[in-house]
Amino acid sequence: MGIPRSAAIEYPYGRPVGQVGDREGQRSVLLKTLSMLEKAQKPGEVWHLPFTWPEEPKKADWQPPEMSPLIKFYLEDIKQARKRAEAK
Repeated sequence: MGIPRSAAIEYPYGRPVGQVGDREGQRSVLLKTLSMLEKAQKPGEVWHLPFTWPEEPKKADWQPPEMSPLIKFYLEDIKQARKRAEAK
């Protein structure tokens, strides 16, 4: 059994909707996620949300030493999605 649908975002582990106190940024992430869930056609779809963390993750002192399990699992898919987005 796999995931039914997933909205992937490359934010640091523990900050799935954005920075603390950034209401507008968090709202944007949530609205885009809901939009994806509305448009998803089949189980197993992974949509990569078009948001970029505003600082270098390596500089975030609250970042855990390991990446999140979901990011680790989809790392190659994420890299390919970034390349496609940059090519556009």
